[in-house]
Amino acid sequence: MFNYLFITKSPTVARAAEQAGVTRIFVDLEIHGKVDRQGHLNTVISRHSMEDVENVKTALEAAELLVRLNPLHEGTRREVDDAIEAGADIIMQPMFRSTEEVEAFGRCIAGRVRFMPLVETADALEQIDSIAELACVDELHIGLNDLHLDLGLRFMFEPLASGLIERHLRNVRKPFGIGGIARVGQGDVPGELVMAEHVRLGSSGVILSRAFHAGADSVAALNDGFSFREELERLMEERSGLLALAPDLLNAKHRDFQVGVNRVVEKL
Repeated sequence: MFNYLFITKSPTVARAAEQAGVTRIFVDLEIHGKVDRQGHLNTVISRHSMEDVENVKTALEAAELLVRLNPLHEGTRREVDDAIEAGADIIMQPMFRSTEEVEAFGRCIAGRVRFMPLVETADALEQIDSIAELACVDELHIGLNDLHLDLGLRFMFEPLASGLIERHLRNVRKPFGIGGIARVGQGDVPGELVMAEHVRLGSSGVILSRAFHAGADSVAALNDGFSFREELERLMEERSGLLALAPDLLNAKHRDFQVGVNRVVEKL
């Protein structure tokens, strides 16, 4: 199964996204250190709350609820307990640099819900094999925003275009998602080329980025100038077509992706 993730704290937006085909709603409680890392970028720093977790959960019928907490700290166990009580199906751990940090976070979860570490530092990427082998880890997601910053790169898709992520994923046997995606024909790198990378690498999920839904914070905004449902269906159809391609054609798509990424980097 391939999961489409949508970040929102709005129960009505979450329900509309679910009805359109989104399989995971993502409530983002991470705030520790995020302004320092990303405050100078054109990225969204969520201001979600534990109350939002509970409210969104009540709006969902089939979609899973993923909650990103703060990096490991003295209050992690309480945050984990509160998120589970509020209805989290999956908990995401951000900004770690060692397998030991993931183990400690996993002990707080203790198998009560699924655990998805977010690989977004160079150190974490180097240890992704050992992290994936941990019994407490159910799946992984590779976060391109912070990862490219930690690597000293200029554009979030550079680690994917260079083959760096592919090399580190060769021995990973658990499901993994990668970054975010724009609509077909939209974004700094068009969504169809990004999706081709997901298919080529065997990814199991992607976040529908702000470039996909224009930062919609209401149901009306989801259909302001475009149809969210139609755009998601279009992306799904694109993925279905890509799955039928022979490896040499997927490799050609990879070269097109590299050209697109290099074009953006040159502009930067």
